[in-house]
Amino acid sequence: MGYPPRELTTDGAPEPSTAKAGDLAYYAPWGNLALFYQDGPSATAGLLVLGHLDAGPDQLARADRITIEITVEPAS
Repeated sequence: MGYPPRELTTDGAPEPSTAKAGDLAYYAPWGNLALFYQDGPSATAGLLVLGHLDAGPDQLARADRITIEITVEPAS
């Protein structure tokens, strides 16, 4: 788990879905980010899946630290 530098907005967010191993998600009620190393049990209100890492569950479970960088493409 970790915290983004500022609170994220959930305006226009899709309905919550069940997180899968490798999913990066935002839990709006607490304002934290989570990286799932195994599949979640079910969809949870306030849990928004933001993206997915292409790493296997074993790799994620063994990791001591994971750094995530976001790249924004310039507008054309």
